[in-house]
Amino acid sequence: MCSNIRSAEVLLIQLVSDEEAAGRASEVMALVKDHLDADDPRRVRLALRLRPIISGDITPSDRDLMARALDAAYSSLDDELARVRSLRNILWAATFLVLLGAMSLAVYGAISPSALSLCFSPGNSSAENKVDIVCPTAEYKGMPEHTDPSRLADPTDILTVEIAGLIGAALTVIASLRRIRGTDSPYMLPLASAVLKFPTGALTAFLGLLLIRGAFVPGLSDLDTTAQVLAWAAAFGAAQHLVTRLVDSRAQETLSEVGRTTDAVIDPERVAEKEEPAAPATGSPDGAGPQSGPHGNDKNGEPTPNGAPAHRRSGT
Repeated sequence: MCSNIRSAEVLLIQLVSDEEAAGRASEVMALVKDHLDADDPRRVRLALRLRPIISGDITPSDRDLMARALDAAYSSLDDELARVRSLRNILWAATFLVLLGAMSLAVYGAISPSALSLCFSPGNSSAENKVDIVCPTAEYKGMPEHTDPSRLADPTDILTVEIAGLIGAALTVIASLRRIRGTDSPYMLPLASAVLKFPTGALTAFLGLLLIRGAFVPGLSDLDTTAQVLAWAAAFGAAQHLVTRLVDSRAQETLSEVGRTTDAVIDPERVAEKEEPAAPATGSPDGAGPQSGPHGNDKNGEPTPNGAPAHRRSGT
């Protein structure tokens, strides 16, 4: 994505006048700070030369350093965006598979309602030897005592439960919008993360009611009304957030890796001061000045980090 921009920017740094190159130094430093590690040699060397470059004291080696640092920053940005794109694709694929599973359940429930019955028999009929049967779409009063609730399942029961779960999931999506931050990434990762919640809510609603019907949850084996069945379906649909919040956290973490806000463009002089390494303490044994110590100079007079030999160039 950034390959064309990178080539144009690197070439521009090499061709513009000294004044224009000095004016662009703070922008280059901002990009470098966002996408290169603090101990990256190119970032360290550019930080050491940032103040002279901004003041107009720019040399051919400075142009080369800016070009190499800018190229490395764009390469790192490409890698970061590739990770965002990969996670986005995974989320859309997962959404499709979960949606396919929810639709398959609804179709199977329509073909064979009794196989995945979500009907309950609370046994609270006022008539003797009679029971009430409660399904997601209907209630049957005064049925014979030994009536199998599965026989009364409706083809639309599972679809109705999944719709209730989807509504519950929608409420959690709305609530999660307050935590979503805007991003300049072109891959709409927060949207993919939010859409995944809808089919997941439909599946968790069905699974939750199935667990209740199987007496998996003590005390919740008998639901008394259709409204109660649908209310639990919506609650289980909202409970999908317990699973998908891990996806949300991973999405936000991935987005946060695509650069961070810096103040290099706003106040380049301040950044130059912050990036410039501290001078050795007064009275050091060798009497080193602010520009000596662990940083040497190469043949062009450009400082080299950590005492690197003058003949070695960072990033090459």
